[in-house]
Amino acid sequence: MAAHIIRKGTIDDTMEHWRELADFLGISGDNQTREAISNATYFACLKILSEALGKMPVKVLSRTERGGIKEQRDSPYWKLLHDRPNRYMGAALFWSLMEYNRNHYGNGYAWIRYNERNEPELFPLEPWLIDLWYDNAQILADAPALWYRYTAPNGRIIMIPFDSMFHVRNFATKKGLVGKSVREVLAETISGNVKAQHLLNKMYDNGFAGKAAIQYTGDLSDANEKQFVKGIEKYIKGEYKAEGIDMLIPLPYMAKIESLSNVKLADSQFLELKQYSAVQIAAAFGIKPVQIGDYTKASYASAEAQQLAFLVDTLLFIIKQYEDESNFKLLTGTGFYTKFNVDSILRADYKTRIEANREAIYSAQMTPNEARAKDDREALPGGDDLIVNSATIYLKDIESAERG
Repeated sequence: MAAHIIRKGTIDDTMEHWRELADFLGISGDNQTREAISNATYFACLKILSEALGKMPVKVLSRTERGGIKEQRDSPYWKLLHDRPNRYMGAALFWSLMEYNRNHYGNGYAWIRYNERNEPELFPLEPWLIDLWYDNAQILADAPALWYRYTAPNGRIIMIPFDSMFHVRNFATKKGLVGKSVREVLAETISGNVKAQHLLNKMYDNGFAGKAAIQYTGDLSDANEKQFVKGIEKYIKGEYKAEGIDMLIPLPYMAKIESLSNVKLADSQFLELKQYSAVQIAAAFGIKPVQIGDYTKASYASAEAQQLAFLVDTLLFIIKQYEDESNFKLLTGTGFYTKFNVDSILRADYKTRIEANREAIYSAQMTPNEARAKDDREALPGGDDLIVNSATIYLKDIESAERG
């Protein structure tokens, strides 16, 4: 029995994705990828999620013997995940790229490789060049296993073991192994929204005028007739504006214009339909309407409440997937684990932060130096001791005093 592909990807598929890239860069014709990217709502959603992941630092932690938590800043994994995943990219760019690929292509891939100092590095790979293989015929190993087949742009094929590929996927998956892109989920919605945008662009070009019939009782040759109609079209589109002629359309004697269709955006509820489509696209990404500029149903008391809702409803699942993959593929057996620092998302105003720090210090939840470190302040002598209000005592001590 031969090994089989779970997600098909041929050289023809690869060339198609290169054509999509060329289309996106505007050097060939239209296609769904370029149109999806050009949609402002779709682009805004990609930007919001990608930047959200990029601006959250990743910490490498471990538990102490007493059950506390310690940051492992001297570990090579801290440098890998918090500072520089590979020699060419910083952490912010790397995580934002992985999240972009996870949404736009359904999967984000990074090859786990070790340099000459045996330090791990993460190199992002093009999702459209990767297939997931199940080697049930045991061609590549002594036991059936999953492999990633990477077809490089030069045609070279590289088989990457399952545990050597950092892989995050969209929640909509095929057999739970490869993700389904948001474009696939929203293909019909995006297509309709793009057509709506094309209609709007065309109406702008036509000066919001529908098709019209010109009545002329004179005698014109075919060539003069075409020239006459083109002249009227230029006046309608405002192409004579530079010459100071904008509002009036001159017509010769015995000529009359009648509209064949009275296209009005309000009558066709065009704006409402376009807005509904935008909300649909945002909902598929887990983006709140207010984040894409729709305040018609805004109900948040503050920007902080809005960010908290975004974190709980959307980001927590995404973050958990990144943490799970890091812990399994990179940190198994090390005693370490990763955690995204969501404080960058929930960072409150200065007054609120000071009040929260004061409450945490006086309730012995953090030391003064820990609070200072959160605001990037230098540690001070004596600031590593816990502080508690002197009026706070154990209940058992009160009972002992009453009995005494």
